[in-house]
Amino acid sequence: MEANILAPLMFLVVFLIIFCGYPVAFALGGASLLFAFIGVELGIFDWNLLYAMPERIFGVMSNYVLLAVPFFIFMGLVLEKARLAEDLLTTIGTLFGRHRGGLALGVVVVGAMLAAATGVVGASVVAMGSISLPVMLRYNYSKRLSSGVILASGTLGQIIPPSIVLVVLADQLGISVGDLFIGGLIPGLMLAAMYALYVSGVAVVKPEAAPALPREMTDIAFGVLMRQVALVMMPPLILILIVLGSIFLGVATPTEAGAIGSVGAILLAFARGRMSMKVLRDSCLGATKLTTMVMFLLIGSTAFALVFRGLYGDIWIEDLLTTLPGGRIGLLLVANLVIFVLGFFLDFFEIAFIIIPLLAPAASLLGIDLVWFGVMIGMNLQTSFLTPPFGFALFYLRGVAPPEVKTTDLYRAVIPFIIIQIIGLLLIIQWPGLVTGLVN
Repeated sequence: MEANILAPLMFLVVFLIIFCGYPVAFALGGASLLFAFIGVELGIFDWNLLYAMPERIFGVMSNYVLLAVPFFIFMGLVLEKARLAEDLLTTIGTLFGRHRGGLALGVVVVGAMLAAATGVVGASVVAMGSISLPVMLRYNYSKRLSSGVILASGTLGQIIPPSIVLVVLADQLGISVGDLFIGGLIPGLMLAAMYALYVSGVAVVKPEAAPALPREMTDIAFGVLMRQVALVMMPPLILILIVLGSIFLGVATPTEAGAIGSVGAILLAFARGRMSMKVLRDSCLGATKLTTMVMFLLIGSTAFALVFRGLYGDIWIEDLLTTLPGGRIGLLLVANLVIFVLGFFLDFFEIAFIIIPLLAPAASLLGIDLVWFGVMIGMNLQTSFLTPPFGFALFYLRGVAPPEVKTTDLYRAVIPFIIIQIIGLLLIIQWPGLVTGLVN
């Protein structure tokens, strides 16, 4: 067996093990050891290459950029568990609810705010699903529109900074997290605007699918309502401005801004009288679990990359991607297609750690702007949360949805929003300035 066959075979075996249901981190590590042994037996691989593994693991554990991940996760969990998201949804729902489609528009607005305040999809979808979905169904909103707008708005945290996806992508692409955050701002807000436009269109074309709330629900003096809106919206907005402003102005690194945001979230919870040991303990536990999963995935992907390169897989994949018909267009087409298809089956972390290190060198060789490339991939990865059968946002909402909302309803609900995401992806491909304009 030749090296140029062994490397592609290793790639296929990893995905076969993953699709059999084995944990991804261990599938990567186990396949790496298996193919290292096969490579040694065939005289293609040298065991001495594995001496680099401890140093690489130490590099992962001491990676300052990735320290931003637990900070942003913790910040989002504190805001969710202290019920600040609940306050936002209730107040914004009252503000917009007097108009047709208003509740759904309120969900989009709150989804964008939670994305900028947390960057955690699970927290956003669960909060909006448990609070807004029963209210929308009670007032005769369409199941599909209600579910779809909650699912789509909840995933905005993957592209609107401070996004954990963008932090991981920046690390894998070897570029500045701050640049990727700046690049993702306009596409993320554009996507939220497209969701709002779709909801408004449905409210006009099918008014029965998105009725206005009864008058008694919204009969609040305008001045009183504005004070409620200011009281609820100003603290998260100030937190967002401090976190993102400090990054964009170069005052703080993303990791430092994440630490500031974590402290700010705790102070906001204290100010609302909702900070307790239970909130703190649950937030710490949730952040620790997700961060541990990321670290194990990184270690597994590091072992995979080391053995894959030892089998000359990097040369094989580079030759394959740089010689595609159409050059840059061919690479972009294949990259987006592969990521979109894998999103039906894999989590975004798994795609980022397996696929992105293979795509980045080819993109760099073809002269593609890596910041634009990273935002494009981030928007594509966002669909992985919505695409059946394994979209994580679908599982999050299924866990809190009322019994009358069936799983098939959720699958149908996401179709128009996946189409909107694809349109948004095509827009930033056609006009790269949407990403690079603010960066440059």
